[in-house]
Amino acid sequence: MKINWGWGLAIVMVLFIAFIMYFVIKISTDKKYDYDLVTEEYYKKEMVYQKEIDAEENSNSLEGSISGEKTPEGWMLTFPKNIDYSKIEGTVLLYRPSNKQLDFELPLKLSDPNLLIPDERLVAGRWNTIVRWKYNGEDYLYKEEITY
Repeated sequence: MKINWGWGLAIVMVLFIAFIMYFVIKISTDKKYDYDLVTEEYYKKEMVYQKEIDAEENSNSLEGSISGEKTPEGWMLTFPKNIDYSKIEGTVLLYRPSNKQLDFELPLKLSDPNLLIPDERLVAGRWNTIVRWKYNGEDYLYKEEITY
């Protein structure tokens, strides 16, 4: 049987569809490609979004801001030096977009302007750092994407 251009086109289309289907099935069934990109209780979180905006504006109005840097011991968050650290209360959330099992939250208890997040808690890769804190009755919020 001689293969003309019509049969050739049909064979190429079937091979292309099989190629695409192979990758779709592989990516949808392989746990290596499984990413959790949405936070839990997404809609509930959206309802308090204006409070987050206000808290971020409060953070921006401070003379200094929170800064973070990688140290040999872990990730060091440094708070503004012109505030009383004993009056700060809140939490630090480290959110891993690619794996929700690695997410963790730390209570915020400061005796100096620095907070160390230990190296053994952090896996190399991208993290979202969210610091929610209250100082003198005002809410503050700091967000930063880091690559550890």
